[in-house]
Amino acid sequence: MSNLNTGNDFLKEVEANVEEGDWVKMCMQCGVCSGSCPLGSHWEHPPQEIFMMIRAGKREEVLTSSSMWMCTSCYNCIVRCPREVPITHIMHGLATYAKRLNLAPKNQPTAWFSQVFWDNMMKRGRVNELKLGLSLYFKDGFVSGIKESLKHQKLGMNMMKAKRMSVGEFFGGHGIKDTCGLAKMIKKAQELEDARIQSNGK
Repeated sequence: MSNLNTGNDFLKEVEANVEEGDWVKMCMQCGVCSGSCPLGSHWEHPPQEIFMMIRAGKREEVLTSSSMWMCTSCYNCIVRCPREVPITHIMHGLATYAKRLNLAPKNQPTAWFSQVFWDNMMKRGRVNELKLGLSLYFKDGFVSGIKESLKHQKLGMNMMKAKRMSVGEFFGGHGIKDTCGLAKMIKKAQELEDARIQSNGK
């Protein structure tokens, strides 16, 4: 049975499962958020439209949309919203919820990058810029990766000069001392989140 059923209960579902989801009903459709977003013209559905779709019960269209993955966390929308709706938090919350339900778009670049970034960070507790860059450049194959690397070699050299990246990172790089503690903390946070979701679903 598909989990893409729509209905008027979608707003309640968002309120129960998405960070700050209870603020969705506060949107007055002024569009200031969309006009303030540096990537506004690239969104499939701008924030206020996403909120309208949630209230209209368009579950499938919202959760499979690429829109939430376009948010760069610049916070312009929150600063300028006349009702102080925490739009950035809701966008990330919707993206996380869609991913949890396995409904996030499969070929969305920022969805892919967020997972690569997370996996990179979780290995040593800090981001390995060299490996992250190589993952990005070589995602479409070896030849494409070489071309991308050469295209951005000046940026790479500048990062090395600024000590933001080094060849040594390829063999491990810097990290935190207690990676096991980090893993336990993330696991506990996930357990708490799962318990909260289960409680809200009752």
